[in-house]
Amino acid sequence: MASLFSSPLSSPSLSLLTNFFFIFLIYLHFASPNPPHSESIKSLNSLAGSDSCSEGLAALDDHRSKCSYIISQSKCTSQGYINYLKFFFCIFGQSPLLGHLVLSVWLFVLFYLLGDTAASYFCPSLDKLSKVLKLSPTMAGVTLLSLGNGAPDLFSSVVSFTRSNNGDFGLNSVLGGVFFVSSFVVGTICLLIGSRDVSIDKYSFIRDVVFLLVALCCLGLIVFIGRINIWVALCYLSIYLLYVGFLSVSHFFDRKKPISDQILRTREDLAEMGVPLLEYIGEEKPVWPQRVSQESRTQEQEFKIVVLDLPKEQPSCFSVLVTIVGLPLYLPRRLTIPIVCEEKWSRPCAVVSTAIAPVLLTELYCSHYNGTKRNLILYTISGLIGLLFGILAFLTTENSRPPKKFSLVWLLGGFTMSVTWTYIIAQELISLLISLGNIFGISPSVLGLTVLAWGNSLGDLIANVTVAVHGGNDGAQIALSGCYAGPLFNTVIGLGVPLVISSLAEYPGVYIIPSDNSLLETLGFLMVGLLWALVIMPKKKMRLDRLVGGGLLAIYLCFLFLRLARVFGVLNIDR
Repeated sequence: MASLFSSPLSSPSLSLLTNFFFIFLIYLHFASPNPPHSESIKSLNSLAGSDSCSEGLAALDDHRSKCSYIISQSKCTSQGYINYLKFFFCIFGQSPLLGHLVLSVWLFVLFYLLGDTAASYFCPSLDKLSKVLKLSPTMAGVTLLSLGNGAPDLFSSVVSFTRSNNGDFGLNSVLGGVFFVSSFVVGTICLLIGSRDVSIDKYSFIRDVVFLLVALCCLGLIVFIGRINIWVALCYLSIYLLYVGFLSVSHFFDRKKPISDQILRTREDLAEMGVPLLEYIGEEKPVWPQRVSQESRTQEQEFKIVVLDLPKEQPSCFSVLVTIVGLPLYLPRRLTIPIVCEEKWSRPCAVVSTAIAPVLLTELYCSHYNGTKRNLILYTISGLIGLLFGILAFLTTENSRPPKKFSLVWLLGGFTMSVTWTYIIAQELISLLISLGNIFGISPSVLGLTVLAWGNSLGDLIANVTVAVHGGNDGAQIALSGCYAGPLFNTVIGLGVPLVISSLAEYPGVYIIPSDNSLLETLGFLMVGLLWALVIMPKKKMRLDRLVGGGLLAIYLCFLFLRLARVFGVLNIDR
């Protein structure tokens, strides 16, 4: 997903709306709603015992009473930096259509920021770290680079478990993304190239699907039991370590194969866990097999030319204007995340980022814990530390090139701050989706299963389909590897890490899994789709047949129809 976002200012329509949203956010911060009437307070007291904020809002009619209810109830407090319920009912109460428009576009902005932060800051830091640590392509693919691709899903899941106390939201969002990629994206690929007689490697396909099925079975057992302790959570997390070990062993034996098979295998390793093809397309290493036909090679060269020529557009007056307007989205991250690559090196930005970064980390910590006097002390200490870091960065860097000494320290700093920004944006995105669920009276888990899952997986759809259509047999192999190995990372790491954190917080007790019967239903449909591909593909001699794609799409759309029909009251099925 991350490879699709080229730069922080690459979307003109998004950048033109930036100032509009910042004006609204400033107004939200300083605006104070009218005090509630005494009669409204009396009617609101009877709703104080409602189980959730959405139930209390549903029982009220006018926006004034809803605004008063939100202000008086702590359960309606936002877990992010903006109280979207107060924003909607207290400021846009008389014009809800405008409020819906503002929140919808801000939702798009947060999705953009989440993906762009991973692409422009998180992934480059991981790529540089893999080179400094001298990791093999296989290990880099299944560890650091896979973490870069799965960062939005991982941090969204962590926030939903730890910050917003909506674990079912995190479970549904991750499973929704896994279901979308493994069924809808794979089905789309099979339908588009089904007439080309394209086949994939049987061993890699069965390995990834079987590991994903095992992970889903273990997760289903955890959800069915309804509770988990720290040791079970660690065992679940170790499934991915087993997968990495299994992959490393198979890669070791692959080195004994003929050179043409090694080249093909190397390319498969680069594709593990959905590592974007475009990140490696400009390397000098001959990763394409030498035995492909001249026609296929010509198509591959054309694809390379098209991709590599995209960023080489001449700047125009409009693009310069868009860049200026989009600075509020770009500067806060640029001035707090150290970047040490040759192309983006800037000594002033490096000095400023090292000085401000400790303060931002302190702000993130203080937002989770109250205490004004203690927070003031922490801000003072972090400010002094930032000042010291800034002076050291100024004395040890040059204007012409990034520092060669202590490069690992700089990379770790960039990694830490990109993680911080990804977490902050994910926290705000989760808060907005939960608020939208309260506004529309829809369960937040449904929004996680659909809106958040689709938003985080849209890049996988575009990237994998493009690679499969234009890359021949090897492109199809890369795309399918990403469609199964990537969801494996999100299932095990994206859910295992928050489960470990949540169960550790309850140690020596157990963490109670949020009660949501639809989770088992989602797992059931998801495993049916995987079993369909696992049974039909070998019978079709590993060809990406349209029967496979049609079945996967039918399974996904059937599940989606049943789930949404139940939400909107079209179907009333007792479970």
